[in-house]
Amino acid sequence: MSKDQEGTPEEVIPGKKGRATPKRKDAEAARKVNALAPATTKAGKAKQRELDITRRREARAAYMRGEESALPARDRGPAKKFIRNYVDSRRTIGEYFLPVIITVLVLTVIPNKFVQLLAILFMYGAMLYSLASGIFFTRRIRKEVAARFPNEPLKGLGMYGWLRSTQLRRMRAPSPQVSRGEREKI
Repeated sequence: MSKDQEGTPEEVIPGKKGRATPKRKDAEAARKVNALAPATTKAGKAKQRELDITRRREARAAYMRGEESALPARDRGPAKKFIRNYVDSRRTIGEYFLPVIITVLVLTVIPNKFVQLLAILFMYGAMLYSLASGIFFTRRIRKEVAARFPNEPLKGLGMYGWLRSTQLRRMRAPSPQVSRGEREKI
């Protein structure tokens, strides 16, 4: 039954959209007005590109500041923030491992077999010491998190802290929020 025949609205049939299909020119006009639609003009595309760049910069700045809303899921939560501050407030051997490896690489180029041997031994010693230190550091982090956040699952938290401790301080993301030795803030 139609609206014209009896004055009542049409029955809505399940699976149907319940409204008339718009005319093509009306749909195209609505699409052109839509602000979220991709720009079609050169000036519109340039403006959209600038807006995208600005949004990405703002999101990156918020991420580097450690704002919870800008962090990816792997970095969110109070336990992860505690771990980041815990790691950033200490010096670890792991953060110096990359400069040690670069030094060893330079020393192995020297054509003296004794210097090359010492460099390789130094590298393996630094690697073993870094690994042992990382294992103990992981245990300490897990113990601290268990004490401060009793309901927080501990899976992966020690590795999260250890991997952060192996990065050079200025290369860490999000940026360190505490300075070295500032343990009362964590």
